[in-house]
Amino acid sequence: MTKPKLTIIILNYNTKELLDDCLASVKKYSSEVPMQVIVSDNSSTDGSMDMVRKKHSWVEITEGPNDGFSKGNNRAKKMVKGEMVLFLNPDTVVKKDVFAKTVRYLEEHPKVGAVTCKLVLENGDMDKDVRRKFPTPWISFKRLVLGKTRDYYYEYIPESATHEVDAIQGAFFLSYKKLLDKVGWFDEDYFFDGEDVDLCYQINKAGYKLVYYPDVFILHLKGVTKGKVKKWRHKLTDAQRKRIRLAGVASMELFYRKNLWKKYPLLFNYFVILGINLFKVVRYVRVVFLSSF
Repeated sequence: MTKPKLTIIILNYNTKELLDDCLASVKKYSSEVPMQVIVSDNSSTDGSMDMVRKKHSWVEITEGPNDGFSKGNNRAKKMVKGEMVLFLNPDTVVKKDVFAKTVRYLEEHPKVGAVTCKLVLENGDMDKDVRRKFPTPWISFKRLVLGKTRDYYYEYIPESATHEVDAIQGAFFLSYKKLLDKVGWFDEDYFFDGEDVDLCYQINKAGYKLVYYPDVFILHLKGVTKGKVKKWRHKLTDAQRKRIRLAGVASMELFYRKNLWKKYPLLFNYFVILGINLFKVVRYVRVVFLSSF
């Protein structure tokens, strides 16, 4: 058997039907690059793994407790045989040339440490989270307080342009295994949200660029894994949806303390942390008491 050039890791939690469609799309274009596919399951109860074993026997499986996005993906790293690793969400559908062209782009650009393709939502719009700036205090203030997203989402650059970015999204995240080993894969202190931005920061810190490459695209049924899509809300309990929602705010403070704390004066740092915690209180009230999730 040919050694795989690419290992795809798909983290699953109760997304049986979506995972089935995702794997079918991966299989359809699997001849583009020699690959290994691993599904890491976070203790699903919807028969996901039985489905994979019966319908996609070519896929490798690893299972463990539902300890979040980082630990779930990292669980598969000992099984990786490819020189490149693609983190792929189960709520995605792969299209033609995605594997071939993104792998080729990474090979042809040695200074690039990670690349993503264009992610298209069900309504045809681009998923803005595919290309983002690092959440520095000023960028975050403009986005969260002033509602100005132009800088954060690179809205001043056409969606059709290939360009360097600060951060790409974990739904389609292609990098080298050696580089992931060097920077430590996903930081397991993050439960859900923020871990992809943090990994991008570590890759950038190691001296590599991250690139948004829109010459190819995949479909992204965004919000399913967070319980935001009504059709799939039954996949998560209310408690799980609330935990995920609150984890997103907790990740803000974790990212700042880990990566930005030493870049600013101490008094300013305390001011930023105060702002983050006020935002946490607002989110907590909305999620726990107002149920606006």
